[in-house]
Amino acid sequence: MGALASQLLLAGGALAGLQACSLNSTQLSCHNTTAVKDSCCLNSPGGLLLQTQFWDTNPATGPSDSWTIHGLWPDNCDGTYQSNCDESRAYKNITEILKSQSRTELLDYMNTYWKDENGDDESFWEHEWSKHGTCINTIEPSCYSNYKPQQEVGDFFNKVVDLFKGLNTYEFLSDANITPSSSKTYELSDLEDALSKAHGAKVTINCEDGALDEVWYFFNVKGNAINGQYIAADAASDSTCPQSGIKYLPKDSN
Repeated sequence: MGALASQLLLAGGALAGLQACSLNSTQLSCHNTTAVKDSCCLNSPGGLLLQTQFWDTNPATGPSDSWTIHGLWPDNCDGTYQSNCDESRAYKNITEILKSQSRTELLDYMNTYWKDENGDDESFWEHEWSKHGTCINTIEPSCYSNYKPQQEVGDFFNKVVDLFKGLNTYEFLSDANITPSSSKTYELSDLEDALSKAHGAKVTINCEDGALDEVWYFFNVKGNAINGQYIAADAASDSTCPQSGIKYLPKDSN
């Protein structure tokens, strides 16, 4: 990363109210942490961050030519994770919080691409924030200067969406001639190759009843989870799909 890009990241951290982290001296999460003094610049213990996506077909959610957002999860670098880390911040009004922060464009995007299969998007967002967002140590209120209540909530959802926009699973698979079909099936190795090539590291692909259901993209991060540098990392979990005969069903097949 060049000096200008690093400066922009530092400035972004300052504008967001998060502690500025020098990426020249900040360690990469899940690596040696002996020299780290300020945890607001190191994601730990949740040093792996997973951007996770759904392919829901029964019932179908989201556009027919796009996967949808599941969340952003901190992982303890080994496939284990913490959850529900701060009950005092388990907010039940995500929509209102985003509106109060004038993040209406973000909310509109979430209403299209961050869908609950049972139709209760708000409860889904509340679950993802409470279970996973509260466990990201670099966005705790103490990491902000001039902290405003729920500031980290808007930052969290905005970051998840930004990562999702850069990980177009539908397009990655289409580029490898892997498209939804009611009759055709695929090899796990071909799916993994297509997504790992696009991501730059091994991904986790999950299935339900032999059909594609979910993909997990793993990252290590330099700096905080909002303005830090995300670096593709190999999956810490195995795929659950069979080796062959995998269905990639169209969203309009049910």
